[in-house]
Parts: sequence; structure tokens; C-alpha cells
Amino acid sequence: MLELSEDEAVSAEHLDSQVQKAQEQLLQLKRQQEQIEKQKRELEELSRRQSELENGRAEMTDKLTRALVVLEREAYSAQNRLEQIRATRESFAQHLELIEAIDPRNWNPSDLHKELSRALSTVDDARTEYSEQRSRLQAAGTTAGEASLPEVGQDVYESTEGRSFFQWFQIGVALTLPLIVFGAVALAIFFWMASR
Repeated sequence: MLELSEDEAVSAEHLDSQVQKAQEQLLQLKRQQEQIEKQKRELEELSRRQSELENGRAEMTDKLTRALVVLEREAYSAQNRLEQIRATRESFAQHLELIEAIDPRNWNPSDLHKELSRALSTVDDARTEYSEQRSRLQAAGTTAGEASLPEVGQDVYESTEGRSFFQWFQIGVALTLPLIVFGAVALAIFFWMASR
């Protein structure tokens, strides 16, 4: 009996040690499983971030490429507009200089009609240039936020000295009256001579 109980004791110890080993192996396998799951989660996160990177790169490459094309067009358009504005500014400055140079006090009274015609022609040229350039600038894309050039007024024959069209008309009649009288006298003499 002693032998049998010793065998049983060895066998129970052996079983206990095997159970202990199995539990240790199970615990080790659980740790490995947790570690593998952690690695799996890290790899999934890495894969997700890499996919996000690729999608973000593709999206931003497309958007930035399109934006560069649009900005290039805008820059070209703005450059053209700037050149047009510079040319218009130079033209306006030249016309302003010519208009400011008009001084009726320095006109020769004998050439008053010619001087007046020349001055009116200068003003009309400036008005025409102003209207054309204003239309071009508006057609080129003046937006509501940008300052726009004022329109040419209805009383287009008002000078910088404040004279109205009617006043200029009176001046014109006064200047041409001697020619009209001379012409009427000449016609009267012509008809009188022809009737003889």
C-alpha cells in the first residue's frame, strides 16, 4: 500500500506540475495573443493613416494643381488689366495736361475763332478718350467693390471755367457776327450788281 500511495503522491504532484505548466503556457499564450492583437491594431492604424496620407496627397495634389492654373489665369488677367490701367492713366494725364494748358486770356483776339475751335476740339478729344477708356475698363471686369470712373455728365459742353453750352454758343455767335454781317452785305451788293 505504501508503494501505491507513493505512486499516487508522485502522480498527483506530477499532475499538479503539469496543470501548473499548462496554466503558465495558457498565461503566456494570452500575453502573446494580447501582444499580437496590439500589433494588429497598430498595423491597422498604420494602414489607415497610410491610406489617409495617400488620399490626402491625391486630393491636395489635384486641388493645388487646379488652383495654380486658376491663379495663373488670374495673374495673367490682372497683369493685362494693370497694363490697360497704366495706359489709360497715361492717356488721361496727357489729355489733362492739354486741357489745363488752355488759357483763353493768352489767345490772340484776331484768331479767337480758331483758338476757340482748337480748345473745343481738345476737350471733345479728351471726352471721347475718357468714354472709350471707361467702357474698356468696365468691360475688362470692374467689380462692385472696385472704384469705377464717373460717367461723363449730361451737360457735356461745360468747361472747367464753369461756362455752359449756351454761354459758349453766345460767344460763338458774337465771334462770328462780323462774318455774318460781312456775308450779308456782300450778298446784297452781289444781288444789286446782278440786277443792273
